[in-house]
Amino acid sequence: MSKEEQILEVAMKVFRERGYHAASMQEIADAVGMQKGSLYYYISGKQELLFMILDRAIDTITARVEEIYRSDLSPKEKLWQAIVNHVEVVSERQDMLTILLRERHALSPNQQAVIDEKRVAYERLFQRILTEGVRAGEFREMDVKIVSFGILGMCNWLYQWYSSEGRLSAKEIGDIFADIVFRGVVVQDGQEPRGRQER
Repeated sequence: MSKEEQILEVAMKVFRERGYHAASMQEIADAVGMQKGSLYYYISGKQELLFMILDRAIDTITARVEEIYRSDLSPKEKLWQAIVNHVEVVSERQDMLTILLRERHALSPNQQAVIDEKRVAYERLFQRILTEGVRAGEFREMDVKIVSFGILGMCNWLYQWYSSEGRLSAKEIGDIFADIVFRGVVVQDGQEPRGRQER
């Protein structure tokens, strides 16, 4: 692992445990085992560290779902895999995703604009999968934007409570979440695939 990678990994842990505003460059330097002044050879400051972590987080979570979206899978298979994948990434990189979800507003306006653009692009992957499913007659008519927010909100909240020592694996939790979503969006036997159901 390069020194820059070491600094990033340590910063993730310090930011998650202490919170971005309470964390200090001195704590990060001590945890890496170097002088505080030496940190500035690799990064310009604490805010740049935060931006690098958030940028990497959104790129990491996007790459896998982009691959799923571009695959030849059916919309139903894409959606299931995308949900499970999101849960697995949150669990595997809990430090990084916690910071992404909790500390984004500490960025400068320009940095925040970069992250927000990538975040919206990620949300649109889910929206496109949902739209494909509606057009294919696999999903009911829906407001895909709101449904995508609901799915991601449920999956993102995992960062608050997930433990690798819990009784269920991230994959098992992802399957449960996907099952919840599918019972709401997938056309069931005897249902009309398009149009809102009569109440």
